[in-house]
Amino acid sequence: MSDASKPKLLESLRAQSSAVRAQGEAARKPVEEALGDIDKLLWRAFRWLDEALGHLEVIQPIVGHRFLLPNVGSIDRPKYERGFVSYRRRALAGMELLDHVEVFYRLVGPEPLVVRVHPGSAAMIEERLRPSSMPYTYATETDERRVVKSGVFHVTPAISANIRFEPDYHRQVVEVTLRNVDRFESVSLEFGPDKLDEAALEDLLKFVLGETNGFLRRAPLAGFKARREVVNGNAPGALAHRA
Repeated sequence: MSDASKPKLLESLRAQSSAVRAQGEAARKPVEEALGDIDKLLWRAFRWLDEALGHLEVIQPIVGHRFLLPNVGSIDRPKYERGFVSYRRRALAGMELLDHVEVFYRLVGPEPLVVRVHPGSAAMIEERLRPSSMPYTYATETDERRVVKSGVFHVTPAISANIRFEPDYHRQVVEVTLRNVDRFESVSLEFGPDKLDEAALEDLLKFVLGETNGFLRRAPLAGFKARREVVNGNAPGALAHRA
C-alpha cells in the first residue's frame, strides 16, 4: 500500500473532533431549549401582567382584602391606585435570559390611621409599622404643664405590594414571591414551568383583587421539598432556598 492511500493524521483528528462536536451540540440542544422555554414563559407573563395592570390603573377597583396591624389598626378594602412591571436580564449558558420579572403596585385606604399610645409604647408601634412600608409620622402631645401625655402616629394608608417571578434555570422551576398582597407578610410558591400558564395568571390577578385565593393552591410553598429532603438526608447540593 502506498503512503498516499494511508489515512492522514489531520484528517483523522478532523473526523474525531467533528464527531465530538456533534455530540456536544446534541447534548446542549435540549438544555438550551429548556432554558429558552422558561424565558419565553416569563416574557409571556410580563406582557400579560403589563396589560392587566394598565387596565387596573384606569379602573382603580376596590380590593377585597383586610390588612391588619395588631395594636395599630386595619385597612379594609383599599383601592388599587397604580402599578407597573419590570424585568432584568442576565447571561447564562451563552444565552441572554430573564433573571426575574417583578410586579409593583400600590393600594390606598379610605382614610389615615391615627394611633395614640403611651410614649413608652411608641417603639413597639414603630416595630409594627416599619415592615408594612406605610409612611407615618410621630409626634408627642403635652398637657398644660408641658408634660408628655401621649404619642401620636399618623399613618398614611398606602400599601406597597410586589410579586416577583424568579426562575431557577438549573432546577427548571419558577419561584413566585408575593409581598403585602393579602396581608403584611410574604409567601413564596414554587411552580413548574408548565403550571405558570395564563389560567394561573388569571388566578393571581383575582387574588390581588381579593376575589379568590385559588392561586395559593396552584403550587407548593417554595423550599418545602428542599426542607423535607434535608430532613431525610437527601439534600441536593445545588439547591438554595430564599426565605
